Amino acid sequence: MARKIPLILLAVLAALVLAGLGLRWGMLRYQEKAASDPAFFESAIRAFEEADRRQPPAPGSVVFFGSSSIRFWDSLEADMAPLPVVNRGFGGAHLSHLIHNVDRVVLRHAPRAVVVYAGDNDLAAGTGKDVDRVVGDFQRLVRRIHDRLSEAEIFFLSIKPSRLRWDRWPEMSRANREIEILTRSDPRLHFIDVARPLLGTDGRPRADAFVFDGLHLNDRGYAIWTAVVAPVLRSALLETAPRSPSSPEKPTR
Repeated sequence: MARKIPLILLAVLAALVLAGLGLRWGMLRYQEKAASDPAFFESAIRAFEEADRRQPPAPGSVVFFGSSSIRFWDSLEADMAPLPVVNRGFGGAHLSHLIHNVDRVVLRHAPRAVVVYAGDNDLAAGTGKDVDRVVGDFQRLVRRIHDRLSEAEIFFLSIKPSRLRWDRWPEMSRANREIEILTRSDPRLHFIDVARPLLGTDGRPRADAFVFDGLHLNDRGYAIWTAVVAPVLRSALLETAPRSPSSPEKPTR
């Protein structure tokens, strides 16, 4: 005779399913709202401005600008030493949010270089954005930066694969390829592949590089990024003299 499942257990299971559906619906609504509103992260931008008033970044610093993968890089300053770096990451950011806020939190400090990580949230499910939009927004961000700081070096960190968004990886990978091609056309632009080192021998995201949510990096993940990013920045910004407008040669990586 089949064993009956207690009603209380059925109720708990139903509640968990409904909670999961509610969480997914809430996340999709959040992503839709963020994607359509350039000023969505105004509170974070104001916090940066307040921090800048208390302790303005030194001109000529390297600004890391992007989404939560930058924001949660707590060891960034030590990892990039001796380069002077400023963390300007804010959770959930799209490239459109970077464009909207770049004057207020980046360009006003006249950085020597800007390291960009974005596109991950742009191509998440529910945003309505595609690869063409991501590539176009990257180009718009580059123009905004170079209109004000014509000699600034811009380093794009490739969109990372993640366990949570693995179904979106084909689109993210295509965006990476197209942006990498764009960077070859301008000696001030650089593409750093931080995606491939996060893939395991099975070709999927390494479980040991992410926190519990399967999206954000843990300490090991950031150590992997540091091993890739720091040598490129040090080579380009410490070992190579600043380029003059008449010298188009790209710094050696």
